[in-house]
Amino acid sequence: MSKKILLLTIALGTLSFAGSFSFVWFTSKAKEKATAEQQAAQKIQEANQPNTEIASLAKTANYEPSTKYLTERQLNNLIHELRNKMQDYEKKLEQLQVREQRLQLTQDILKQDIEKLNNLQIELASITANIKNEQDKLLKSRLVIEQAETNNLASIAATYDKMDSSSASTIISNMCAAANSEKEITGKSSFDDAVKILHYMGDRTKAKLLADLASSKPELAADLSRRLKQISEVN
Repeated sequence: MSKKILLLTIALGTLSFAGSFSFVWFTSKAKEKATAEQQAAQKIQEANQPNTEIASLAKTANYEPSTKYLTERQLNNLIHELRNKMQDYEKKLEQLQVREQRLQLTQDILKQDIEKLNNLQIELASITANIKNEQDKLLKSRLVIEQAETNNLASIAATYDKMDSSSASTIISNMCAAANSEKEITGKSSFDDAVKILHYMGDRTKAKLLADLASSKPELAADLSRRLKQISEVN
């Protein structure tokens, strides 16, 4: 009886050990298989992952493919988008070049205008200088009658008015003949005195006197007439 129980106990122990060993062995195999499958899946995922540059371009073009690979249609769209951007860049570059050309043309026109203005300024300065010179000449050529000598000249002219035109013209002619030598000595000219006297003479006597001079000395008559126009009275 005791032998049967002993054998039965040994058989149960052996069976229990065999079951435990089988459980541990199968469990370890399952773990190894799961690990191998996980590594294989990871390698497949890495192999199937798209190229980094293509993925970046796809992201730039706002593409988010639903699969791990870019389809042919998506790639064509991406190329088309890149071409459009290149065309836009070329258009902007052309516009910038046109703008630079216009700016250069404007600068050239401004330079020409400035050069013309400078030339006009020089010309205007020359004209102004010429006008000033003419004014100075005109002022110097004026025959000024001062207020202090007005009465004396009027009195002398009244005396000449009482003479006959031939006598008065002879006196005036002699005064003009001595003008150059007097001017060299005294700095004054009796020619101007003769003109001043003529200025205060009556119109009729003056006309007769100039007529007599015109017949004998036409150049002197012309000089006296021209000088009469340059008289200026100071009040």
